[in-house]
Amino acid sequence: MLEVRALHAGYGEVEVLRGIDLDVAKGEIVALLGANGVGKSTLNNNLSGIYRPTAGQIRFMGQDIAGASADSIVASGLIHVPEGRRVFPNLTVQENLELGSYRRGRDKRSANLERIYGIFPRLKERIAQRAGTLSGGEQQMLAIGRGLMAQPELLVLDEPSLGLSPLLVEEMFGLIQALNRDGLSILLVEQNVVQSLAIAHRAFVLEHGKIALSGAAADLLNDPGLKASYLGI
Repeated sequence: MLEVRALHAGYGEVEVLRGIDLDVAKGEIVALLGANGVGKSTLNNNLSGIYRPTAGQIRFMGQDIAGASADSIVASGLIHVPEGRRVFPNLTVQENLELGSYRRGRDKRSANLERIYGIFPRLKERIAQRAGTLSGGEQQMLAIGRGLMAQPELLVLDEPSLGLSPLLVEEMFGLIQALNRDGLSILLVEQNVVQSLAIAHRAFVLEHGKIALSGAAADLLNDPGLKASYLGI
């Protein structure tokens, strides 16, 4: 479904990604793990067409999308839910959701709204509330719901647990797993190593702009190098 090969990317003369190889198969949760500043968001921004790579290949659903426009990438079904939620604070919950189907999924907007409200009953309770007045957890639900409105083939989630309470983190990872059980392919970009590996099928660990470790999530969870680097044990 998604194939990234020898990807180099950065900002101006600053190279952040130095030859990344990564792939996501249909029906998988693939976790991309790493600390702040290692290039996770840079990869996401190149996948979604916000920036263009300097070298390498990004193929999605068999098509080369490296350097393609953001709107054409959305239209193809690769949907990026960005770090920090980035909801439209002065628009209502429903208006935010409707904007998610602006480029893709417009013909099924009503049915998709009902589906989102079924997944997130709290959003239905706040249907006319301005998004800026929601709690952090509710805003994250709204950001994911807005992404789902575009009927993604692949959903890229950038730090969905960031800033949430431990209870809401548990809820968020449970939701991600439930979406995957319903058939959605997910690239989960996270710092939360243990819980990401608990729900992922495979994982990649990004360090200094390169993939340092990769493999089955269960194997990586027991990898001594990963434990030493990220878990301090």
